[in-house]
Amino acid sequence: MQKFLIVGLGNIGREYEHTRHNIGFDVVSAFVLKQNGFFETKRLAERAEIKWKGKIFICIKPTTYMNLSGRAFKYWLDAENISLENTLTIVDDIAIPIDGLRLRPSGSDGGHNGLKDIQLVLGTDKYPKLRFGIGNNYPKGMQENFVLMKWLPEELKLVWKKIEYCSEVIESISTIGIEKTMNTVNGKKFSVDA
Repeated sequence: MQKFLIVGLGNIGREYEHTRHNIGFDVVSAFVLKQNGFFETKRLAERAEIKWKGKIFICIKPTTYMNLSGRAFKYWLDAENISLENTLTIVDDIAIPIDGLRLRPSGSDGGHNGLKDIQLVLGTDKYPKLRFGIGNNYPKGMQENFVLMKWLPEELKLVWKKIEYCSEVIESISTIGIEKTMNTVNGKKFSVDA
């Protein structure tokens, strides 16, 4: 059975729930919920195991805090004996507008502390990432406050639409591969009407 590691990045704690920076947690939670799965507290992460169409998805939400995400990633990668190209890390990205997503098989950390730590621990940036656009609608110098904010009420409908779509992206990568999935994801603009 082909096995995948799905890693949602975020921070543990009530104060971080459903903030922009925690979108990785929300996407992985939605995918697990869609498949009627559940999380258990395991080593360095909340972990769920999903079986779908002859594939196994090990879904984790690291409990190490964002800046130490690499420890949980590496531990579960090794423990489950999963190849790096069969991973997907879901992360917030201020460089992408709120109506967009970007999927890549590799790429730099883009200044994101969670990705920075994973890259440091793995010694490579060659692992797949799904970047969830959160926009950059904040005054100069207020980036940290912005990413730790909850979504605005008028943004929620669009955000939930994108979260649902991300579950389809995870499924698609496992069936047709990342290259073909990228063709439909990258460049797609989301709206609440379409």
